[in-house]
Amino acid sequence: MSKFVHIAYIIVLTVIVLVALATITYFGFSYYSISMEERFFHADHVILKPSGIWGHGFGIIGSLLMIIGVLIYMVRKRFRAFMRVGLLKHWLEFHIFLCSLGPILVLFHTSFKFGGVVAISFWSMVAVFLSGIIGRFIYIRIPRTIEGREMSLNEVREMKSNIGDNIQKLVTLDDESYKVIVDSTKKKVELYHKNFFVRYVRKYSDDMKTLRNVKAVLRKNKFTRIQQKPILDLVKSDISLNRRIDSLVTMQNLFKYWHVAHLPFALVMLIIMVIHIVVTIVFGYRWIF
Repeated sequence: MSKFVHIAYIIVLTVIVLVALATITYFGFSYYSISMEERFFHADHVILKPSGIWGHGFGIIGSLLMIIGVLIYMVRKRFRAFMRVGLLKHWLEFHIFLCSLGPILVLFHTSFKFGGVVAISFWSMVAVFLSGIIGRFIYIRIPRTIEGREMSLNEVREMKSNIGDNIQKLVTLDDESYKVIVDSTKKKVELYHKNFFVRYVRKYSDDMKTLRNVKAVLRKNKFTRIQQKPILDLVKSDISLNRRIDSLVTMQNLFKYWHVAHLPFALVMLIIMVIHIVVTIVFGYRWIF
């Protein structure tokens, strides 16, 4: 999948979620915005209530989307036969799409009324959704191969090239300017702190200072913006790689802890969802079939 196609793919998935949310909100706003007592007399109560043709459908389709989203990602990630089918990050993005659209439909299925055992499933779903957002942030902070495999610290370090040699291949600078750029990109030991967030803020501030110093040197040498770009790209790439190396172990540990929170909530949600579906069928509630 080319970069353009990948961007289009993400845009399409995002638009589908937003359009679904906007459409249901628009057509059901007058119903969902009134009190529970008044809804019984609303013209759309028959179709939008949890057991109505639309309300019930939202619940069924939303549940199926979440189940499919979980299963296809697990199959792609766990079973060797499917490991070569597409890139893992693309499957993850589709998993996120299904597990974002699904909860939205389930939310409208409940008509914003939560109670009993089903409420546990709903709030577990909310916890899974929110923790999924956090997990996505942690996931993209961990360097991976093009196939999606998590890279080790040694593999990441091997990616780091000598920025000084690369700059010399691109442009000719006087010794002083060259030294300023190379020295500014070196890691500052005094920035380290046992607290990850303090260290991150310090490092971010120093990285911004590094970019300002490099830009000042390039302007001093009368480089145009076009001439500055490849050098600045090199510096930014080096900074990004340094950040990943510094945070790799922390992010890997966070990802392990994240699984401890994410998976149990997902399991609770699915178990109670199945119980809810069985009870619904036993008591004779039917949809269009």
